[in-house]
Parts: sequence; C-alpha cells; structure tokens
Amino acid sequence: MIDWRSKGFWLPHDTRTAEQVAAERPSIFGGGFTWPLLVVRRDAVEANIAAMAAYCRQHGFDFAPHAKTTMAPGLFDAQLRAGAWGLTVATANQALVLRRLGVPRVLIANQVLDPAALGWLAAESAAGWEVYFQVDSVAGVRAAGAAGGARVLVEFGHPGGRTGVRTLDQLVEVARAAVAEPGVELVGVTGYEGQIAEQPGVDAYLDLLVAGFERLAEAGLLPGQPIVSAGGSAWFDRVTERLAGLSARARLILRSGASVTHDDGFYRERTPFTRVPEDGMLVAALEIWAQVLSVPESGLALAGMGKRDAPFDEGLPVPVEIRRAGGAPGQETGGVAGADVLPADGLRVTRLNDHHTYLETADGVELVPGDLVRFGISHPCTAFDKWRDIPVVDEERRVVDVLHTYF
Repeated sequence: MIDWRSKGFWLPHDTRTAEQVAAERPSIFGGGFTWPLLVVRRDAVEANIAAMAAYCRQHGFDFAPHAKTTMAPGLFDAQLRAGAWGLTVATANQALVLRRLGVPRVLIANQVLDPAALGWLAAESAAGWEVYFQVDSVAGVRAAGAAGGARVLVEFGHPGGRTGVRTLDQLVEVARAAVAEPGVELVGVTGYEGQIAEQPGVDAYLDLLVAGFERLAEAGLLPGQPIVSAGGSAWFDRVTERLAGLSARARLILRSGASVTHDDGFYRERTPFTRVPEDGMLVAALEIWAQVLSVPESGLALAGMGKRDAPFDEGLPVPVEIRRAGGAPGQETGGVAGADVLPADGLRVTRLNDHHTYLETADGVELVPGDLVRFGISHPCTAFDKWRDIPVVDEERRVVDVLHTYF
C-alpha cells in the first residue's frame, strides 16, 4: 500500500495500491507528488534489460544480475522474464527476501558464516531451492557442513580486494576441504574484478581466475559442468573476453547489477559499452526531481534534496534540466503548467547535507525559488535503498507503475 509513509507521494489522507496509481497515470507535476522525488524511466529500464540479455547471449554467458542494486521485485521479474539464469545477492538476509518473493535460483556472492543463516539455507536447499554461496576458508567450509550442508563456489580474490583466497594454492586447499566436507557440494569457482582500477590489472586477475579453474579441474575437484562466475558493471567486457575459453567446459555467469538502471556519473564513465559500443549501450534510467528552496547569494542556490534522498558515495548528483513553472496550477498535460524547460548548463552540485543540495550557478544562470531541477544520479546501488516506493514513469513523466523496495 502507498500512503503517508511513502516519501515523494503526497497522500496525507488517502491510500493507494500500485495498480490504482498506474491506472490513474498521474503526472508527477500534477500535485499528487512532492519534492524531492526519485523516479525510474520505464523505457530506459526496458532498454537496459534487453541490452544486457542480448550481450550475454552474444558472448555465451548466463546472467545473474545483482539484486542488491534495486531490491525491487518489479525489476527482478522483468530481468527473469528477459532470460536471467537467476539473481545474485550479497547477504543471507537478501537471499531470504528473494526466497519469499519466489525467485527460483539465487547466488550469494559473499561468505556466509552465521550458523542461523547457514542452517536456514541448508534447510531451504534440501527443500528444493537452488541457492549457492561462496567460501574462501576451510573454516567457512566446515561451518557450512556443520549447519547441514550447502552448494558452494570457492572464491578467488586479489591483494587489497574484498573476500577470496589470495593464491592458487589456497584455492586448491579450500576446494579440497569443500569436496571432503560431508554435505558440502563444490559447484565451481568465482571472483570479482570490480575493485581493480586499470584494465591490465583486471586482465591479469581474470587470467589467474582461469588458471585457478584449470588447477581445480586437473585435481579432479570440479563437477561435470562447473560454474565460473565474475563480473561487476565496470569490466564485464574483460570478463567475457578472458573467460571465453572456458565456455565449452563450464557454465559462465555474469553478475553485473548496476546495468539495470545505469547512471549519469560513475557507470556512465566506466561502462564497458564505451569501449565496445558495437556490443550495445545503456541508458540512465534514474532521475531525482528537487525544488529550489533558496537563492541566498550570488552563485549559490539550495535545492531540497540531500543525503537522505540521493547517492553521494561514488560522485554527486548531476543537474540535467531546469523546469521553471508558470501558468495556472492544474492545467498541465504531462509537464509543469506552462513551464519553461531549460538545460542545466552552468549548474554544478558541490556538496550535500542531509536535506540540502548546494548548487553552484555560473554567471548568467538564474534560478528562482520554486524552480524544479532534474538530477541524474551517480551509483544506483546507493539510490534505491533511500526510497520505499518509487514511481515508474513514461517519457511524459506520467506514472505507469510503482516499484516497492525491500531493504
């Protein structure tokens, strides 16, 4: 239900379902919403999901997009309908959400050591749910066995990275422990290259991941069709190239999560499609509308959006458009009544407080209190978690659906 608890919706007295809102197709500028407001552009999301599905088919990979980005069932359903092999999560709690939502196959791209979570995963797996997680230590293998068993992938990491063994000898050691542990089934090997800054380092790491697969295969530690999984949203072109030689011997799974909405900052600059434009493209699908609250001095304006509303960990929001309202309220037909729509050239976000955005305005750029600014975001993985209900809009900014998030 959408009601007074739903930030961005203006429902001081009423309650709506997503279906009711979609049937009414309200404009976000028509008075039923307040600012700031995060929206998802339907056409852009659909294009991104189709682009990644086509990319994976072209390169012989299965796709298990990372659900932590959105935790939105409406987007999970769309990705699965487009052919996703399964969904990836980062925690046992996220896996629980996906289990309750009916997602049939889940990969936890992380270690799980909590006995309560391990016991639940073992029971759900025994009941027929296809769920996997990673191990990078003998202790992790033994914990999984003590809890009742699990399907696991041994994780290969890199110096200074996150989890994952650091050497091929350690990879073999953990794999041998998994094969020997009662109730534990070793299904493959996994890694994550996303924290490596430069392509030569990414390629070198992925080549070591392949070498690790070969070591495990030669030792007879892998099943008939093992899984090999990697791939964030910044280097998936390198993953598909460096792992391609394993395609006849393994199920290759890409896990890129931010691709579903893309962005106007971090991933716009880093998407592999800038290197391989012939393989596809992604479109920024998230935007936040905020109102100018104050223009207290020359060169400075304050918008009513802050750290509670927009991501700021991998770059600040990006001003895209100014809508200067005019005309009579309620006369709009998909936009602000009589609005002047201007590019946001000359605006730059310099910092965010909890509920304020500082906008530096260039000479000749005038903002007036009450103006609306459309912002693109940087890093979608920390955008969705700030919103309980998110309107999905068409290109006229009329609401055609509502996403609910489960963080």
